[in-house]
Amino acid sequence: MSLDRFLKNAISPWMKKDGSDSDIVLSSRIRLARNMSAFTFPMLSSKEEAYAVAKHVKDALGGTQGDALGKAEMLAMEDMRTNDKRMLVEKHLISPHLAEQSKYGMVLLSGDESLSIMINEEDHIRIQSLSAGFELENCLQAANAVDDWIESHLTYAYDSQYGYLTSCPTNVGTGMRASVMIHLPALAMTRQLQRILPAINQLGLVVRGIYGEGSEALGNLFQISNQITLGKTEQDIVDDLQGVVKQLIRQERVARDSLLQHSKLELKDRVFRSYGILANSYIIDSKEATRRLSDVRLGIDLGFIENTAGKILDELMILTQPGFLQQYAKTVLTPEQRDERRAALIRERLKLEHETAD
Repeated sequence: MSLDRFLKNAISPWMKKDGSDSDIVLSSRIRLARNMSAFTFPMLSSKEEAYAVAKHVKDALGGTQGDALGKAEMLAMEDMRTNDKRMLVEKHLISPHLAEQSKYGMVLLSGDESLSIMINEEDHIRIQSLSAGFELENCLQAANAVDDWIESHLTYAYDSQYGYLTSCPTNVGTGMRASVMIHLPALAMTRQLQRILPAINQLGLVVRGIYGEGSEALGNLFQISNQITLGKTEQDIVDDLQGVVKQLIRQERVARDSLLQHSKLELKDRVFRSYGILANSYIIDSKEATRRLSDVRLGIDLGFIENTAGKILDELMILTQPGFLQQYAKTVLTPEQRDERRAALIRERLKLEHETAD
């Protein structure tokens, strides 16, 4: 196994599975922040200390696999090209912080890419568990198993009163961020999101774009996660998030039913206009592409568009990002060239989907 294996396909093996409510919830994630007691935390550490952390973790974990992680591969940031790291970010396998800031960063990736351990990120260790659909419980179980395995090899920075100690005070306690990636086109079309999203923030949750903090919400895709990590157990955090997400799923289904009942013709027109634009455009920017893909995904979920997989949204959302576009072009592309390549890739992918169905 090598880096090329993780960059070969935009869709990770775990993304091909169908989880609960996968027509609305694209994915679930649990992330655990951990630090080692014997080392200065990354935000204050020197280059020498960062290198020592990387070596210590690699020596402790690199030669083992652990039942929780299975067959895995250790990859070093300093051995990667800039675009390689960008592609791993686009696949959500590493964070933008690890790709951009950490020269001595590493990531240990499981074979199916559902589990990753980032080293020398904002914290010494960031454990990430991913699953298709609404599967927070399964993600928590997998992340905890990896956490236990690591703790059997390393000593964490832990306080009996405050819990796990982290670089950012907002992560102290459980050190856990639970999140879901949710597709809410009907709530957006009916303008209910303007009322719902502020209410979610008041419940101690945060709504972000598809690449987390600082990213823009595109294609009616939102990442919803917990803000509070102290004073609650991991299970409490997951239960709270699940309760809100279940309500969002219910409201999105109600909004879809309302559109079908009262605006079916207008909705079909919107869906097929977007499909036509995607299937025939020769230039398209990322914002329009994601907006049109959102419409098409809704059309697939509602049965308007047949013989096209719903996963096409997940795939094309990644394939049309700058890193993958440049990988396939085998050169650095200007924004204008990316818009041209993006349109061509979408046309070819939709054509292939149609030919396969026939």
